[in-house]
Amino acid sequence: MRHRKHASKLNRTSEHRLALLRNLAVALVENERIRTTVAKARQLRPFLEPLITRTRQNDLAARRLVNSRLQNRGAAIKLFEEIGPRVAQREGGYLRIVKAGPRMGDGAPMAYIEFVDAAPRAEGEAPKKPRTLKQRLHERRKEMAKLHK
Repeated sequence: MRHRKHASKLNRTSEHRLALLRNLAVALVENERIRTTVAKARQLRPFLEPLITRTRQNDLAARRLVNSRLQNRGAAIKLFEEIGPRVAQREGGYLRIVKAGPRMGDGAPMAYIEFVDAAPRAEGEAPKKPRTLKQRLHERRKEMAKLHK
């Protein structure tokens, strides 16, 4: 029975899934915003948020635990020195998932995962959704119709 097993396996072995989550967590800590599939983003949040909570303690045991989970010294240092103090007053909910539409190649639902307290992007900086082939062809036909009139 799979009672209370909410996490999907992402079609990977447990070792591969752990490596994937570590790499995603390190990339998110370094860049503070990444684009990935919705399923991976949903798996990353419960993996990383407890580690961010541990950075509030800032003791040796917390540092060792975070280092053992991330296995990236630079990301762990950034988590303790920059991100931890920044989110010290929050009770939880450090990450936000923003859906970004389907991926061009296979139509997989994509999302941005970012820190809630990250600086908001300006209007011009918002990532544009890639247009589908159908949309590009429709625009091209409209341009050609204008030329022939």
